[in-house]
Amino acid sequence: MMEKIFKPKSIALIGANKRKGSVGRGIAENLQKGSARLFYVNPNAGEIFKNKAYKKITDIDENIDLAVIAIPQKFVLQAVKECVQKKVKGIIIISSGFSETGKEGEKIQNEIVEITKKANISLVGPNTLGIIRPTVNFNASFAPGNPPKGGVAFIAQSGGLIDAIIDGALEENFGFSIIVSVGNAAGISLSDYVDFAEKDKFTKVIALYIEGVENGRDLFNVIKKTKKPVVVIKGGKARKAKEVISSHTGSLAGEYDIFSAAMRQAGAIETDSLEELFDVVKALVSFGKCKKGVGVVTNGGGAGVLITDYIYKSEELFLPEISKKTIRKIEKETKKARIVFKNPLDILGDALPERYEIACRNLLFQENVSSLVVIQTPQIMTSPLENAKKIAKLKKEFKKPIITVFMGRGDLTKKAISYLEKRGVPNYSDPKRVVKPLLSLLKVKK
Repeated sequence: MMEKIFKPKSIALIGANKRKGSVGRGIAENLQKGSARLFYVNPNAGEIFKNKAYKKITDIDENIDLAVIAIPQKFVLQAVKECVQKKVKGIIIISSGFSETGKEGEKIQNEIVEITKKANISLVGPNTLGIIRPTVNFNASFAPGNPPKGGVAFIAQSGGLIDAIIDGALEENFGFSIIVSVGNAAGISLSDYVDFAEKDKFTKVIALYIEGVENGRDLFNVIKKTKKPVVVIKGGKARKAKEVISSHTGSLAGEYDIFSAAMRQAGAIETDSLEELFDVVKALVSFGKCKKGVGVVTNGGGAGVLITDYIYKSEELFLPEISKKTIRKIEKETKKARIVFKNPLDILGDALPERYEIACRNLLFQENVSSLVVIQTPQIMTSPLENAKKIAKLKKEFKKPIITVFMGRGDLTKKAISYLEKRGVPNYSDPKRVVKPLLSLLKVKK
């Protein structure tokens, strides 16, 4: 039944309208970009976007897989009853005003749940931004655009965060397989979505933003059994934040310490910020499990000092010594260029792309170097795009993770970063940001 929600052949949008800036129009415009047959339902409009507008879903002659409801709360229950009559397979309730608002709203929500369960209809929401599946060109949401295709399933208890992340993804070419705003999760639960993402062939990594969990045991079990990496950020750690959660999605916040311990036992990777969440996800999408030894190549000594501090502070990663064999090979191939033969390997500020490639290649050949971090500070002779091309070539050649820290904000650096990330080499703006992604690769399930 979940497939009828995530890849429907026919959709009825209840609450469609032409008014600029309205939710009904926003959803319609997103749905129009897909391939499903689309029907508009609005009792007050004879025509929408040059297509007939039906007064009720039951007036539509064809079978409907999915109904998307975006109308005032007081009309939703009747619309759901009509969807049951129509024998739809799934319903997404965008409308708010249910359990997140108090007892009266909760009562209506419970009645909707009872009706849909009895009719065997999958229910998303209510109080949701909607769902997006870029890999099949499906967007049943009022999000501000269509994010790029990719390997990340992002499941969140916040529509606003999803909007912000989609906006950033459009700029950074960050790709998604599934995006779900769970809303109040009255029907399909958080654990159901995780299970669907685990089975989805396009999904490589599952990322979760969680405020509260109704059935923690189910979520624990589904995360524990999944073979794909699961990365989590928990909102509502502070006591005061718990008061806000119930009015946001109607969820129970629970005790953070218990939640955190359960996530560790289930094998999830917990993060402390959205930036850190997606830093980790970027690495996990590109690479599998690796060991603790990190090789570093840098053209800036200060950046090398900083990453040394961060790596040893982690207490799990370490910097293996550069072997005599590796040193001899680099000296020979660079014709004894000035290089500081320690790890981090400082190839100095005058390093051209050829020296970068020689240093990186030989460190990657060293057996106890399990991953490589390449740092670039912009000097006058630095060629960011050429360096990026050399690194991307090495990424294809070697099985080991390669992560870059191309520092600077100039156009040449931005072009180089874009080149790298399009080819599966994650880049981070600060040496400190590489540590959590590297640690996450140690914890990948086999």
